[in-house]
Amino acid sequence: MQEKLTKLKNELQKVLESNNIIVDDVTYEKKGKYNFLTITLDKIGGIDLEAIVDATKVVDKIVDKANITNDSYIMDVVSKERG
Repeated sequence: MQEKLTKLKNELQKVLESNNIIVDDVTYEKKGKYNFLTITLDKIGGIDLEAIVDATKVVDKIVDKANITNDSYIMDVVSKERG
């Protein structure tokens, strides 16, 4: 699975870098009875909600084509937490 996630992260980065968006992390994990594919995005100076929404439209198409698993999952596209 890790190899598929790395490949997906690289594909996402190629497409999103034109918008100066950084794919910080791509994880797949089970929480309770649900599987989650979490894609964490960032941008120099921070990423706003509008950029996340726009990126999600692109990410969704790429993730569908990647077909990383036959299991059902919830996809979350989130911004990197600032501390």
